[in-house]
Amino acid sequence: MEKLEYEWVKQTRQILLDQCGELAEADFTKEFEFGFQSIRNSLVHVAGCYHAWLGSFVLSETSSPLFTKEVINNMQFDDIQRYFQQADIYVERVFEQFTNKFDEVIDKELSWRTGSGLVKKTPRQLLFHTITHESHHKGQIVTMLRILGHIPENTDILGLP
Repeated sequence: MEKLEYEWVKQTRQILLDQCGELAEADFTKEFEFGFQSIRNSLVHVAGCYHAWLGSFVLSETSSPLFTKEVINNMQFDDIQRYFQQADIYVERVFEQFTNKFDEVIDKELSWRTGSGLVKKTPRQLLFHTITHESHHKGQIVTMLRILGHIPENTDILGLP
């Protein structure tokens, strides 16, 4: 994985975020019976994955990477944008600090899950996980948009210029 590929991830994410940012509050928070129940909650969950695995586990920059349901329920779209911006900073720092150590195992407990036991993962595995995780949930968000009657923008990397 190189920085260029992550730039593609950010560009396609921004296409989706731009569309989600135009939604009425009722559509943005409407609950479904799959995924993380709403577009808002799904976006927060996606960004939280970067915060947990990269910001907390790999970089040790935060011990509380995830928000409570109460906080999420009060988040506005701009809050979510900022959460993704911080996630992008974590990714950038992983590239900077682990370029020559992408495959060195990090062995520690999860700060956000008490009693998790030791977890052994490499920065490469966790960067790849966060990106594939985002793609998975992006598909769910696109499905939510369709159910709400919206026509989702093309968020495939092949659709980029």
